[in-house]
Amino acid sequence: MRLLKLVPDNTNIDFLRWRIPFYVVSALLIIASWGLVMTKGLNFGVDFVGGQEVRATFVGEAEAPIAELRETVGAVEGVDDPIIQRFGAPNEVSIRVGLPDEAAGNPEYAARLTQRITQALKRDHPQVRIDGVDTVSGKVSGEFGRQSQWALLAAMIAISIYIWVRFEWQFGVGALMSLFHDVSLTLGMFALTGMEFNLTTVAAVLAIIGYSLNDTIVIYDRIRENMRKYRKMPMPELLNLSVNETLSRTMITSLSMLLALIPLLLFGPESLFGMVAAITLGIFVGIYSSVYMAAPLLIWLGVTSDSFVHKESATDRQERVARGEA
Repeated sequence: MRLLKLVPDNTNIDFLRWRIPFYVVSALLIIASWGLVMTKGLNFGVDFVGGQEVRATFVGEAEAPIAELRETVGAVEGVDDPIIQRFGAPNEVSIRVGLPDEAAGNPEYAARLTQRITQALKRDHPQVRIDGVDTVSGKVSGEFGRQSQWALLAAMIAISIYIWVRFEWQFGVGALMSLFHDVSLTLGMFALTGMEFNLTTVAAVLAIIGYSLNDTIVIYDRIRENMRKYRKMPMPELLNLSVNETLSRTMITSLSMLLALIPLLLFGPESLFGMVAAITLGIFVGIYSSVYMAAPLLIWLGVTSDSFVHKESATDRQERVARGEA
């Protein structure tokens, strides 16, 4: 019985032929992503902005009355400028309100505020169902935000140093640019769609960094092997050869992950939707960046097929001649 091969053995795709146009595409995507983050902003969850979040489902109604809810919740004592958004199905909403300074360390205040909000909802919509309540103080949310930023930055720097030590500094720079590309596009997706950005999303971004790194290291390892094997081969041809040789492994790994992620994306709980969507995007973005950023950037950084071959010095040549070696 013949084994199924997703990529034939004689595959020879000229990936590097389009490296310049894809450089431009990648640069534009990064600029657009950060433009969206700066202008539209991220829809931070309670984890990062602090406050009280109430998730409710309006049973028996096709859609949640967002405009009406803003007036209803806004009229509750202690609520100022509530943020109300759909959360999953059209009849499910997330209601977020800020907590005053005096609420810090006072769980009873948050409990009373939640009770007033739920009473106001049930007064106008008796069949409303409260699905969950989260409370995070402003101090704790600020610590979450800072720690998340440091976690992402530390992960990217540590990975770059690891690749620098294992390979050469050019490989470390290529991996760092690839990871920056992946993180930027993920943040751009959250800014564009308005999906909630919370601690589970940070975990998803870290998972994307790990997946992209894994794919990049596999390609870099094959590039290093081929540089030792084909010292006179032009660098674009060597990179194409390396990417084609690892293409089957990349496809199998990616499809295996998608088989687990797609059911979660379609049928999983709403609380995991943002995380699963981010990782799903990260699979495609990670493949793209490994092939069209991490590998081609080596050419731009001046790497050639004999860059890391030990060069014989004049002293070495004299010693070799003295030993009678040709």
